[in-house]
Amino acid sequence: MPQEIERKFLVTGEFRSLANISYRIAQGYLSSDPERTVRIRIKGDRAFITIKGKSTESGLTRYEWEKEIPIHDAQELLKLCQPCKIEKIRYEVIFEHQTFEVDEFFGTNRGLILAELELDNENTAYVKPPWIGQEVTGDARYYNASLCKNPFSKW
Repeated sequence: MPQEIERKFLVTGEFRSLANISYRIAQGYLSSDPERTVRIRIKGDRAFITIKGKSTESGLTRYEWEKEIPIHDAQELLKLCQPCKIEKIRYEVIFEHQTFEVDEFFGTNRGLILAELELDNENTAYVKPPWIGQEVTGDARYYNASLCKNPFSKW
């Protein structure tokens, strides 16, 4: 069973100048049920459908299945998604041989900047960059599906 293992952090410092690449992401949810989310995402010039299961108690691990789909299909499926859409720019920053994906949110989540680090297992060691702040792994408020229902601007 494919799994996603990741840590999530608030970003408190400058990171943009360190990014190797950046691209725009637009995504919506066909289902945002915590037991199973179904996401449609356009990421730069590619598109994906992703199904995620419920996170473990620690919030580090959950089932994830993802398949690339044609952009035209994703654009059509986005029309069927729940009203909220997530818009963000993702920056990929390599620090100490690990890739941190940093998301700068827009729209009703403007002002929120999160970094994610995908790991091989829950015990993989990592070095925290100086621009990373508090860890929010397992805090469901920071899940993208949750940010649709309760945007950062309303906290």
